[in-house]
Amino acid sequence: MAVNLPELPSLHPITGIKIGTACAKIKQAQHDDLALFELSSQSTCAAVFTRNVFCAAPVTIAKQHLITTSPRFLLVNSGNANAGRGEHSLNDALDCCEEVAQLTGCTKSEVLPFSTGVIGVPLPVEKIRSALPTTLTTLDVQGWEKAAKAIMTTDTVPKGTSVQVSIEGQPIRVTGIAKGSGMIRPDMATMLAFIATDAVVPIPVLQACLNHAVNQSFNRITVDGDTSTNDACVLIATGEGQRVIDSINHPAFAPFCQAVTDVCLQLAQAIIRDAEGATKFITLSVEQGASQQECLDLAYTIAHSPLVKTAFFASDANWGRILAAIGRSGLENLDIHTVKIYLGDVCIVKNGGVSKDYTEEKGQKIMREPEILVRVLLERGDYQETIFTSDLSHDYVRINAEYRT
Repeated sequence: MAVNLPELPSLHPITGIKIGTACAKIKQAQHDDLALFELSSQSTCAAVFTRNVFCAAPVTIAKQHLITTSPRFLLVNSGNANAGRGEHSLNDALDCCEEVAQLTGCTKSEVLPFSTGVIGVPLPVEKIRSALPTTLTTLDVQGWEKAAKAIMTTDTVPKGTSVQVSIEGQPIRVTGIAKGSGMIRPDMATMLAFIATDAVVPIPVLQACLNHAVNQSFNRITVDGDTSTNDACVLIATGEGQRVIDSINHPAFAPFCQAVTDVCLQLAQAIIRDAEGATKFITLSVEQGASQQECLDLAYTIAHSPLVKTAFFASDANWGRILAAIGRSGLENLDIHTVKIYLGDVCIVKNGGVSKDYTEEKGQKIMREPEILVRVLLERGDYQETIFTSDLSHDYVRINAEYRT
């Protein structure tokens, strides 16, 4: 069950975007698993994709199409990753794009494909073809919630959020949905995320905004340390609103970028709260580091330790596991006598060993909470980084052991 994740809020429609969904029966026959986004003709689009070298065919095709044209449609399927089958996967992705083009009158390159699900299984192109007309007849500006549900795989709840801000007296809306519960250490974005605004923003400015937002959100989460073959995050500006942001030096760029970042951060944290089998939402803050990278390296070393993660699941104040992870993190010339470790507001380690004020009861009380803050103070500099992770439970093993059955 998701950790303190509220129900899906009301998602503001974005003028210039309609979304339709359908059940193509790709993996199961009970829920929609296909979503089609129709974008207005003046829309601009920025994206970031997985850095996994074995990237899925939809990632390859979407990258190619973004180079040549501005998209008019985004086609998203769940239940099948369309990855790991070489030219067959590429041809299947292109066939789906061609079918959208035939039905809508756009060109094949104006369609961006996205897939999520099992790797190495043939994409059921004929099922998608059969369901596409339904996605067209159900196109609706209010389709965000249905799309959030259609792109789910092992997610237990749909993930989405909206903000509306006033910048210099003019309103701007930003709405986003995402999916992801496992195979999460994005290193670019999340498994799939689609975010849109009604502002007028040229592609280079939009890309700069997305890069910043992703680095502060989706690149600061991990469930299991695995980067998917299919990760993609798309930011669309429909140009239907009044606000024009034509440069990163424009006075409206900073507040606009902050609004997009806020949406991305809420979606990223929702992924961790709904991580496969998660019972704990854990914030790891590394402070007083000598560089940004060493803060991140240390945070991820702790987050990826199976012993640390299982201790969190057991609500066991076994702080020695955190201590050991820090010691093996590879930080050069680390003086253990300057390191302080906190669970919440309880100092557990200082001066090279257990804090004289620490008691098992204090640590145990923190570890029983569903949300836990771990702080590591290095006294090596002024850098600080924060990442978000989950515990490792029996259900995580079960879910992934049974994923293909």
